[in-house]
This record gives sequence, C-alpha cells and structure tokens, in this order.
Amino acid sequence: MSMDVHHLAGRPVIIGGGIAGLMTALHLAPEPVLLLSRTPLGADASSTWAQGGLAASLGDDDDPALHLADTLAAGDGLCDREMASRILNAAPGAIETLAGFGVRFDRMPDGTVRLGLEAAHSRRRIVHAGGDGSGREIMRALVAAIRSTPTIEVVEGFEARRLAVVDGKIAGVLASGPKGPAFFTTGRAVLATGGIGGLFVDSTNPLGSCGQGLALAARAGAVLADMEFIQFHPTAFDGSNRPMTLISEAVRGEGAVIVDETGRRFLDGLQGAELAPRDIVARAVWRHLANGHGVFLDVREKPGSAFARQFPTIASACARAGIDPTRDLIPIRPAQHYHMGGVAVDRDGRTSVPGLWACGEVASTGLHGANRLASNSLTEAVACARWAAESVAGSPDGGGKLAMVPHLPAPDPGPVRPLLSRALGVTRDGEGLKEAAQALLPLSQRHDAASDPAAVGLMIAIAALRRRESRGAHFRTDFPHHATLARRSQITLEAAIAAARELASSPELEGVI
Repeated sequence: MSMDVHHLAGRPVIIGGGIAGLMTALHLAPEPVLLLSRTPLGADASSTWAQGGLAASLGDDDDPALHLADTLAAGDGLCDREMASRILNAAPGAIETLAGFGVRFDRMPDGTVRLGLEAAHSRRRIVHAGGDGSGREIMRALVAAIRSTPTIEVVEGFEARRLAVVDGKIAGVLASGPKGPAFFTTGRAVLATGGIGGLFVDSTNPLGSCGQGLALAARAGAVLADMEFIQFHPTAFDGSNRPMTLISEAVRGEGAVIVDETGRRFLDGLQGAELAPRDIVARAVWRHLANGHGVFLDVREKPGSAFARQFPTIASACARAGIDPTRDLIPIRPAQHYHMGGVAVDRDGRTSVPGLWACGEVASTGLHGANRLASNSLTEAVACARWAAESVAGSPDGGGKLAMVPHLPAPDPGPVRPLLSRALGVTRDGEGLKEAAQALLPLSQRHDAASDPAAVGLMIAIAALRRRESRGAHFRTDFPHHATLARRSQITLEAAIAAARELASSPELEGVI
C-alpha cells in the first residue's frame, strides 16, 4: 500500500482533539500548526464527557495555598509540590482564558462564577459550565475557536500509529487515515491523546481512549511515570451500558448519600464519609459489593427536586434506565475513571525524547500524585497547554525526515481488557499482577492490533508489581500499608519487557519502589 507523505515545512503536529490538544493549538497561534484527530473534533474525547468542571481558588474564603494543601493530601505523598503549586496558582487565570474563548460558565445572579463542592476539597471551588455538561460546553467553545483560527489545520479521521525517531529525535508522525497510511514530517510533536479507559471492561471513558499516546511515547523510547496509579470513580451507574455513565462527585457535594439495599449509610465510619477521597470511597463501595450487598446513591432528599435542573445529563441517563431519582435509588459501582500516570514531562511539557511534548491526561506532571483531587485534571490541561505551547514555539523544528516505521492496524484492546480488569482493579495482589504481566508480554510483541494496548498494560502491571505498598489509588492486599519513603516511579517499555522476561524465568523476583 502506498503512503501519502506530507512535508510540513517546520510545522508542529498536535496529536489529539480534546481540551489539552485544542488549547495547545490555540496558544501556538499564529504559528501554523497541524492538529491530528482520530474522530471529528469533540466526537469521542473524554473532555467532552467531563461533568465535574475545573477546580480553581476563586472564592473569598479560598486561595491557591488551600487548594494546594487539599491536592497534596489527596495525592498521598507523591505530588510534585513545586509543579502542583505552579498549576494551581495558574488555575484562576485558566478560567479567565476559557471565558475569553467563549465558555459560558455557570454564574450567580450577581454575575460571579458559581462554585461547587466535591470530595476532599475544603472549599467550594469547582467551576461548572452547563451544570454537569461542563466538558461539552468547554469543547463547544474551543472547537469554534479552532475552526475560526486560519493557522490551525485540522486533519480529522487520522489516528497516529507511530512516532518516527531519527538520531534520537522526533522526525515525523505515521498515521492512518481514510485512504491509508500517511506520514507527516515534523521535528516537533505534542501528545494530547487522553487516557486508558478503553483498556478496562468497566470505565466511564470513551472506549477509543485505550492508551495509544502512551504506546506512541513508549515505542519512541520515552520515560513514563507513575503508571500504576489508576483512579476508580466510586459512583458509576451500575447498568449494562459500556462505557458506564458517570455520576459526578458534585452530586454528593450537594448532599446525596451512599446507601446499601437496607438503606444503611455504610460509609458513616469513614472520615469525610461520602466526601472522603475517591480511592477511599471506591474501596469501601467495592468491599461492600464483594460482600454481597447492593450499593446505591440516594438523591431523594438532597438535591431532591433540584436534581434534574442541576444535573440534567445524569437525570437523562437515569430516565433512560427507567429510574426516577426523586423516588428511586440509583445503583452504583466503581469504574476506571482517570490515569494519574503517563508520559513523564518537565514543567514545560517536554518528555525525555527531544522534539516530543505531552499535555493532559497522557502526561504525568506530578500534580495528581497517587490519587487525583476531583476536577484538577481539566485545570491541569488548560494551564499546562499554555506552557507546552510556549516551549514548542521556542524550540527549533529540528528537521522532520521521512523514516521507515512499521504500519500497524488500529489498536484493539479487546484481548487486554479482561487481563487488566482482573489484575489492576480497585484492589490488587502480587500473584494477579505476575499472571497479568506474563500474559501481556507475548501480546505486546506480536505486532498486531493488540500489541500497543498490551504494551501499555505491561508497563502498568510491572510498575504496580514493583510498588510493594499501598498508596492512594494503588492498593495491594498483600502489602496494605505505606512504605517508609514515598517515591514516584519511572519505567520504559524496554525495562518493562526485561522485567517481565526475568519474572517468567524467576517468578519470585519482584522489584521494590
């Protein structure tokens, strides 16, 4: 099959059409840029599905130092304090930037931004747009801004399959489009591809978000960080639909409670109860389900009759399932929701591979630590997009070149989903992680549709196996306590493959972080 070659004359390529990718492109303007999107803009991005909004210290009783304290507490010892402080101090400005692009934030009668409360926040600081449709409203405004910016060329229906690396530097992007393979020569590429929800059976994310950006970076030789930390949202609608419908934490912020089939609030013994950090609530719900109970969200008293007005997206999902939240309990269970790990980046979004940047969920900035504080992710994407764009603009192109890279079929996470769902769920143990690593190793090296999802899964499994402790969202039943020293983890695909091979020959070997 012939390949279309596009010589971009020094233009950077942004891979991904969510909030992180769109904001990076807009901040690069008026520098010409190419934006690659697997689907029509906004059609299948996790950003569009975001309900919770953005966290920013805008209230009279709040400031970035308080926001930072809550973030560090949720991150359970693994946040990069300096980077977290930088991002959270930039959060109020990020809201102004989005408003400047036309985002219609929810406001009080006096015109000030309405602030909501979510778990583990000590203040009301969640900014919404359209109630629980925040992501959709933000994407509407940003897509309109992209379409009206002449220096941004949008190429839709193209999925990046490999990054070309020549002499240790980015040389181009191999993608698959409607007419077959295409190669875009560039010495500057930005990954903004989102998360890994498609690798799990139960997830609140689009099934197409299967870690392809992580695979692109890993096969280009990049270092990845904190891959073992995967957040499970405690309140996904427990029905037959996949992906699962998220029931925003903001519902609990407005007073909803979690009960079992007897009506008992079994979280009463937890500090913070329904508004405890997500990892704690998710494990408590998971254990209660495992013990044979049903678990439900009760919104009948609070928010009560205001539920449909405040949370129209969730109310519509309930109606489609035949549930009237003003009278009925809403069945819930934990589901994969967000990946705290990702491609390791510096303060400006640069990865360990020259010419490659990463932004948004695909990147690991150190903000989230072991457990993301609710609604910090969109804030991170907006703030970091500016810094990444400034870094890209200030870097020489490096000269993109046509390079020979293998063309692979579209990634298919189907063979990987059962393995990761079983071994890397809300709770883990060493034996399950070893079995998963040994099963993922041959899949990762087959060079077929399952190989990239398997490579990502392998890195997660090895990172989780090495972390012989429980911290934040990573909970091992065989090592239920903190280690003495909190350390972030790093891994490469090469190191993960070597570890899995060694494990196969000596199963008792297990690294320690």
